[in-house]
Amino acid sequence: MNLKNHILVCIALMLSISMFSQQGKQKRADTLFNKFSFVKAAEVYRELIANNYNKDYATRKLADCYAFLRDPNNASRYYKNVVKQENVPIEYYYKYAQSLRGMKKYDESQEWLQRYKDSGGVVNANDFSKDINFITSVFGAKQQYFLDRVYFNSKYSDFGAFEQNGKVYFTSSRDEGVAVKRLYGWNEQPFLDIYVTDAKTKRNVDHSAKLKGDINSIYHDGPVTITKDGRTMYFSRNNFKDQIEVKDKKGLTNMKIYRVTLRDSIWKDVEDLSINGDEFSTQHAALNSDDTKLYFSSDRPGGHGGSDIWVVNINPDGTLTDLKNMGDVVNTESAEGFPFINNENTLFFSSDGHTGLGLLDIFGTIKGENDEIVDVINLGVPVNSNSDDFSFAMNQDGITGYFASNRKGGRGSDDIYAFHRVPSLEVEGVVTDAINTKPVPKAMIKLFDDKGNQIAYMETDENGFYQINIDRNKDYRIVASQNKYIDDYRDFTSKNLQTELTNINANLLLNPKPDVVKLADLNTTNLDYNSNITSQDSTGVKSAELNPIYFDFEKYNILKEYALELDKIVKLMTSDYPDMVIRIEAHTDSRGTHEYNDRLSTNRANSTYNYLISKGVNPSRIAEHKGYGERRLINECADGVSCDEAKHQLNRRTEFIVIKME
Repeated sequence: MNLKNHILVCIALMLSISMFSQQGKQKRADTLFNKFSFVKAAEVYRELIANNYNKDYATRKLADCYAFLRDPNNASRYYKNVVKQENVPIEYYYKYAQSLRGMKKYDESQEWLQRYKDSGGVVNANDFSKDINFITSVFGAKQQYFLDRVYFNSKYSDFGAFEQNGKVYFTSSRDEGVAVKRLYGWNEQPFLDIYVTDAKTKRNVDHSAKLKGDINSIYHDGPVTITKDGRTMYFSRNNFKDQIEVKDKKGLTNMKIYRVTLRDSIWKDVEDLSINGDEFSTQHAALNSDDTKLYFSSDRPGGHGGSDIWVVNINPDGTLTDLKNMGDVVNTESAEGFPFINNENTLFFSSDGHTGLGLLDIFGTIKGENDEIVDVINLGVPVNSNSDDFSFAMNQDGITGYFASNRKGGRGSDDIYAFHRVPSLEVEGVVTDAINTKPVPKAMIKLFDDKGNQIAYMETDENGFYQINIDRNKDYRIVASQNKYIDDYRDFTSKNLQTELTNINANLLLNPKPDVVKLADLNTTNLDYNSNITSQDSTGVKSAELNPIYFDFEKYNILKEYALELDKIVKLMTSDYPDMVIRIEAHTDSRGTHEYNDRLSTNRANSTYNYLISKGVNPSRIAEHKGYGERRLINECADGVSCDEAKHQLNRRTEFIVIKME
């Protein structure tokens, strides 16, 4: 063999050895990938790409590694190259669309999702493409949740915070302060344990805060939920027995929910629940408001795909019965998990199958008339982001709570975020007929701001009920009108309200417009009190009107000449018509502010009422005495209109409406 041939043989051998080496690396990378060791697998796939060995395949697998590690930035970076490959499987169009959504590139995400569909791909019914205006509507919605600082996050994974009796229980892979750490191959972090600390702590938490008792094992433990009496805990843990992992037919170790009891301040007697199985995962326990139902997520057979939310009854003896899937309104073909039930028995959960902002988003549920779940609603920003948002829990006050996210700006891979909620505020009430106390349907309700601008309107329902969303820290006026009635209004404020308050009550009372016959002129001494002085309106209620009395400008004292008129009314009510019932309505002219005139008219109504009572009229015979300010002017003399004093005088009056006379 000459030198040239020798060199060629050496080169061939070197190429062969290199090829075998690269083949070995690919096999190693695939083995790591199949064992869910995505961090280590990604390192090897990057080496294969650098060495230009089976580059298209390695790029696809590397992108998948980052997708499983919930890293949309790097996943998108490599999926962008993948979708340029010839004959690439169309599922990568969908994966690329998902990663773009995780980076808030929503328009590009829609384009690649459409390309996936045009290539024959099928998306589930709840895919994020179903509502192209969703992103705009979520970011434009009024914010209800506001973030608060949490001091006990670490550089590792922290989630599943649950607060009870001043303590917060959470799940973490920190294991800080110990000499030896056991690492979980998926993300190369220590296994999860359950920790507990003071809810108000401003100090970091190390291994000394691990929950004491039979809770934490050498594998994954957490998250937890605890009964209201604090005696029973349900928690997630890897399926293992006698310190050995139990694997399913695919070689995977699934999750189970265990129950443990607090005895002498120590959690003891771990119990494997009947809902668990070796061939599927059961995890993320949550209890309803009275601890009679256990909610959880599971990928057991019979679901809708991925993992679903399930519920089971907890009997008084602790047995679990009537296992039920929460149905297709809640569950999708993708993953649902981390259920939580608040004090009002509203279900919250995380999902990457419902329309969301990114990867996992947090959703609440809406119930119908029969208490069944009819829809889900995205909680919006800042609870949800373009990353994973999960493990939502609300405290007993219904206002504060926690969730977890791996969004940018956190301290570790998953971080716990505290929130306080400012719930939406509504003004609501019932419009009632002042005479027969029956509700008034189809009354027009108008809402005005403090500058008199109309900002909302609606009609009352068949029960006279109305309800309108309003902003906090504002002044309002609500006006009710109906063509058979005299308008009524109420001024109210939403300033300085407790955060927990969600509605303001503003009932309104409408007086029918009576078909009145004026009483005879009471100035005559020969008044025929047996004359026909009553009439009936459309409701059948007898009504009449007595002569009004008038007041000086900005005064509410009874003038001498009008005291004589009041004395005649006293005689009518005490001698001539002992069953007569009246209503007193006092008014002002238009000069002065609305607030001032409301007070002035109320004082006029009070002084009139007090005069009649002082003269012997039974208080029960005066159904109501009320001031209406300037809103019932009887002539054109409104604000800004030039009127003489005589015309203004006509508006400064108290009227007497006879609502019963037998």
